[in-house]
Amino acid sequence: MNTIRIWFTKTGEASYISLLDLQRVMHRCLKRSGLPVWYTMGFNPHIYLTFACPLPLGQESLTECVDCKTEQETPDFEAWKQALNSVMPLGIVITKVEKAGLKAEHIGFARYTVTSRDERMAGALQEYNALPSAIVQKKSKRGMKEIDLKQHIPEIHAEACAEGCRFTLLLPASDTLNLNPALLLKFVEEHYAIPAVNSDVLRTEFLAKNGEKFC
Repeated sequence: MNTIRIWFTKTGEASYISLLDLQRVMHRCLKRSGLPVWYTMGFNPHIYLTFACPLPLGQESLTECVDCKTEQETPDFEAWKQALNSVMPLGIVITKVEKAGLKAEHIGFARYTVTSRDERMAGALQEYNALPSAIVQKKSKRGMKEIDLKQHIPEIHAEACAEGCRFTLLLPASDTLNLNPALLLKFVEEHYAIPAVNSDVLRTEFLAKNGEKFC
């Protein structure tokens, strides 16, 4: 039994597909592709799927992945990629298929690019950089939890771009702490009156807990 990791991008309208619907999409596309994926046993067999760090609705990504299993001893990864791309919906593109390496639980960080279309954002970020703390409320399984963003994002350096300004964030994405740029955008909206919807979020990379590229 081999575990296969399918890497894909999720952009445009596909960024509004929820995790539950994404599971349905992948299940149906794998079924339509005719690939020899492994089904669970029991009364209601289904394809084994494991997604890593699902994103909030509206956020795009260049680095999504899902694991499935196959009993093929030597899978043709390029054939898998072509078969899946032939049945994928608009906005989801399979970029790579490979034998899974590290488990999703080894993900430690995620890198994001945030593009703001609001001309006030650069000034707001300068004010944020001068703050001693930036407290936000994060929902967790045990209720609301207080997080100081300055402990994880001490400074933000924005660069001018055609849309307005752009900056990158490296945030924890582990099984014990998973932060998203939406927390920062909410803080900016509450303190500087810049609507979060004026910014686009793109996830570009996963890193393992040791800081190396996750694969």
